[in-house]
Amino acid sequence: MVPSPVRVAVWLIHVSIPAFGLWLLVSKPHLDVHYEHHGVHFWLVLATASTAMALGFVLLRAARQRSDARLILVSLVFQFNAGFLGLHALATPGVILSSPNAGFVAATPVGLVLGGVAALASSIDYGPSGAARIRRFEPLLAALPLVLLAVWAIVSLAGLPPLDRAPDPSEAHGPLVAAAFVGSAFYLTAAIRYLLKYLRTRGVVLLSVLTAFVLLSEALFAVGFGRSWRASWWEWHLLMVAAFVLIVFSAHLQFRREGSAHGLFDSVTLRQTMAAMERDYARALEEMVNALRQRADGGVAATEPLGSVGVELSRRFGLTERQIAVLQQGAHALGNEREQVRRLGALAAVGERSSVIRSEAELLDEVVGLAASAFDRDRLRLGLIRGGQLQFADGGSADSTALTLPLTVKGTPAGVLEVARDGEFSDSDIALLRSFASQTSVALENARLYQQLDGLFRSYMSPAVATALIADPTQAGLGGEIAEVSVLFADLRGFTPFSEQSSPDQVVDMLNTYYGAIVPVILDEGGTVVQFVGDAVMALFNAPTRQPDHAHRAARAGLNLHRAIEGVADGRPDWPRFRVGVNTGPALVGNVGAAQMRNFTAIGDTTNLAARLEGLAEPGTVVIGPLTRAQLGDNAVVSSRGELQVKGRREPVAVYVLEGMR
Repeated sequence: MVPSPVRVAVWLIHVSIPAFGLWLLVSKPHLDVHYEHHGVHFWLVLATASTAMALGFVLLRAARQRSDARLILVSLVFQFNAGFLGLHALATPGVILSSPNAGFVAATPVGLVLGGVAALASSIDYGPSGAARIRRFEPLLAALPLVLLAVWAIVSLAGLPPLDRAPDPSEAHGPLVAAAFVGSAFYLTAAIRYLLKYLRTRGVVLLSVLTAFVLLSEALFAVGFGRSWRASWWEWHLLMVAAFVLIVFSAHLQFRREGSAHGLFDSVTLRQTMAAMERDYARALEEMVNALRQRADGGVAATEPLGSVGVELSRRFGLTERQIAVLQQGAHALGNEREQVRRLGALAAVGERSSVIRSEAELLDEVVGLAASAFDRDRLRLGLIRGGQLQFADGGSADSTALTLPLTVKGTPAGVLEVARDGEFSDSDIALLRSFASQTSVALENARLYQQLDGLFRSYMSPAVATALIADPTQAGLGGEIAEVSVLFADLRGFTPFSEQSSPDQVVDMLNTYYGAIVPVILDEGGTVVQFVGDAVMALFNAPTRQPDHAHRAARAGLNLHRAIEGVADGRPDWPRFRVGVNTGPALVGNVGAAQMRNFTAIGDTTNLAARLEGLAEPGTVVIGPLTRAQLGDNAVVSSRGELQVKGRREPVAVYVLEGMR
């Protein structure tokens, strides 16, 4: 989120006031008043140095806790400033040293410049390898400010060149002026980099650090222009005080918010350190969710104190008591959200199941299983109205204390979804359970509708074809493929005279009686009844379901067909009898017709010859073709009728009468 223009303007005004004041003092020398008070200077500078040194050590400790390279470098900023500012305090005439010392006087700009180098280095986004190298040299970097301070103090007190001259009234002169302006640029560049980081990752301390760098940049400008004991000289002292106090104040605010010093400077850390902390917090949150779920299973409310669980999480992840409390609230909310998502997923699964063709019992068992898994702490039962009575699968009666949600099918009560819980139902739970009941009603209605449609569908189409189309609807397309099949044709010899002598009702009754007897015989052998044409029936074997023994199946179906007819036609001598022809060979198997209506069949010479063979058969017999005979082999008992000329064939065809199967 981008800061509001008002806040940006207020911040810019605050950091611009010192720069404007310096310009005013430099451009109006009469305003750069003289104020010399050694005691005030000593204690002001010493307190500032102490504050900066405390910040440096706190940052170094945080760097070690987080193993963060950036915090190491930021701590150096404050250590350099604190150490050399402390030497500057010692240069106050008449307090510790009797006279000004050039080295101690020049210590402030040197410390500020060294701090600027560290500030610029800290603003770089180091990769894992670069950060690892900085952490490897952390002991040396921590000792560096003390070493440089010791060397500077020794050279200053010993009066060694180049610190052997009397201090200049301007404090910084010659190369120090150039260094001050370069150091100021370092601080300003680092502040800009931190500003970009702040726009990505908000943090009170982060904002204070970048503001402090701006103030230290302005302090270095004041060092370059200020003269001892003048207002411009006092200004950079105050700027340094403001920079360090600002960070102390923001750290204090963060401490009051978090309740612990742990994590005060997390917003300043490198990206990979932040990512590692986020992973730690995510793991802590995940463990908290699991802990709350286990406690809930044991009957402990999520709002109860965590006790030993909180202590363990605090120890492992370095969390404060307040952070643990916030984490507990977040875990409770996340747990509830996951629970709702899981339940909504189960609800969506119920909706998916309702669009699948399956039996009512199978579908409802799966729906109840999904509901039970979604509301695993509740007791769910599904009752259906059968014969006007509500019946549960467990045989029990309705529970008057349970939440009862009605199930309806086409507006008519069909059953109930019963949910029992040890406790109250929330509004969201009731709403979700109502949705479950509604989806279950849809599933139940669809299951019953699919059952009706399936029955109607299969009654107008061979079950094998219906099953194939349900399993793969793409097979309903027009066209087909060449396959070897066995084709069975059967019709009634003498049907026309019988029809002329009988009423239409008698004819239909006879056909339905016959078909009712022979269709199950064909289906029992795996045959596919593809059409009824008056008194004739056509069946395929090896299509659409593949059957390696299709010739045997067709032969057995032909023989069994006559046995079934004998039982049906017994005592009805006026009824005509079936004759059967079976032929095996290649045919184009598929759907023939139009987009509006089609029929599954087999087309080709094999089918035509099967019809011709059926015409050569006597009532009660089965005539087979040569390829059928070859595939039956020794399993068939046949008699040859020799080679006969059939319609549509130039060459005669070997014809056999099938008398039985071994």
